[in-house]
Amino acid sequence: MAGDFEMDVGSSTEASGSLALLHEASTLLDEASDVRASVKPILEALFKHMEVERATLTVLNRRTSEILLHEAIGLSDDERERARYRLGEGITGRVVETGAPVVVPSIAMEPDFLNKIQPAGERPPELAFICVPVRSGNETIGALSAERAYAQGASFDEDVRILSILASLIAHAVRLRQFSEEEKALVAENKRLQRELADRYRPANIIGTSREMGPVYEMIGQVAGSDATVLIRGESGTGKELIAQAVHYASPRSEGPFVRVNCAALPEGLIESELFGHEKGAFTGAVQQRPGRFERASGGTIFLDEIGELTPTVQVRLLRILQEKEFERVGGTETLTTDVRVVAATNRPLETDIEEGRFRTDLYYRLNVFPIHVPPLRDRRTDITLLADHFIEKYNDRHGRSIVRLSTPAIDLLMAYHWPGNVRELENAMERAVLIADSDVIHARLLPPSLQMARPEDTRSGPLNAQLDALEKELIIDALKAHRGNRAAAARDLGITERVMGLRVKKYGLE
Repeated sequence: MAGDFEMDVGSSTEASGSLALLHEASTLLDEASDVRASVKPILEALFKHMEVERATLTVLNRRTSEILLHEAIGLSDDERERARYRLGEGITGRVVETGAPVVVPSIAMEPDFLNKIQPAGERPPELAFICVPVRSGNETIGALSAERAYAQGASFDEDVRILSILASLIAHAVRLRQFSEEEKALVAENKRLQRELADRYRPANIIGTSREMGPVYEMIGQVAGSDATVLIRGESGTGKELIAQAVHYASPRSEGPFVRVNCAALPEGLIESELFGHEKGAFTGAVQQRPGRFERASGGTIFLDEIGELTPTVQVRLLRILQEKEFERVGGTETLTTDVRVVAATNRPLETDIEEGRFRTDLYYRLNVFPIHVPPLRDRRTDITLLADHFIEKYNDRHGRSIVRLSTPAIDLLMAYHWPGNVRELENAMERAVLIADSDVIHARLLPPSLQMARPEDTRSGPLNAQLDALEKELIIDALKAHRGNRAAAARDLGITERVMGLRVKKYGLE
């Protein structure tokens, strides 16, 4: 009788713990604003009410067929790292693969138990292992497992039942996690493909890895293989000629000539002659026949920069050559043909020029077959330091200098400035700085006055002490960077004591 009474009490206590566990798990799921955030508290409740040593929830990554740890109780960080399986591998892998629960009364006696969380060669503890599938509909999406004290001849039916109920309760959270992981993987894969696409199409003559330049590189790759007319739009100084060169040298015409014409730089009286050539005696000074740029570009590409500056007369002749590939030299009657690809560029609002009668509508549509917009430098700030380093290297070679880097305050000024002159202005600033630098570092004070005005804290004007503090801070930062944060070495370099260096670091809040 006493034995029967003790057994009833034990069963009653176990049932009471099971009910308390299920009630707490249901409450956690009902009250959780994020279902995924309730998983760990549910495992903690399992740990408390069922007296388990360890509990884990693993999730199947359908894309890689790898089973990864989602949440665990009773595992160290190192053990968490080792808890990963393939489908069919070990007990957990078998449960996820078959969708059937598995009970191991003693993991120390079970050869299929891989004991992955323990260091290699270490004997598994005397524990029982219960693992049940986490299912969504007919699909197994993970596994819930628990380890508890080993007892010879014990039944684990109640453990399987309780874990299966919990697995059903948290299946939604696992499904959300699975979708989240797959979504992250898709996003990562998409970003990787975008980077590959940008790298594939990014011409060697163009510096820049910013997101804003990605579409430009892609469009260059799309149009280069054709003979389509390209219209490059963008502010002055953005590098439109480099885009035109990239289109030409990536095309089947790369072995042919690349002829540049700045339509704004040529006098109105000479532009027709430059473009189409002239016959001897066509005008005063025409002492011999001269081929034009379109003839010289035959078999290659002609780049018409500042196309919006052309006069109405030249626009008519250009329209004809785009439509018919035919023209006559100035003063001539013979109709000539040319095999040339046209790439044009402008910083003007051609649509406004059309409305005001300065630019022909039909010519605009002939030019605007494949437009490429080049973003201004202020919209691609992540490229600024790359471009600056490129120009430093370029002008080091040209002027025999050995500048190695920009100081941190100089970089801050470059990033704060709005760059109305775009890449051309940056190149000019870097050439000037390389020429006047008195060491192997370009300091902020060497940058043009227009950039000094971009300083977030205007320490180059105002009280003398403020300006001296700014210069001192800049020198200390450069010395610390040069010596990789070694204060003693930086202090020796500046000719001050280590104590003074420590005071200055504290004064300026440097890390």
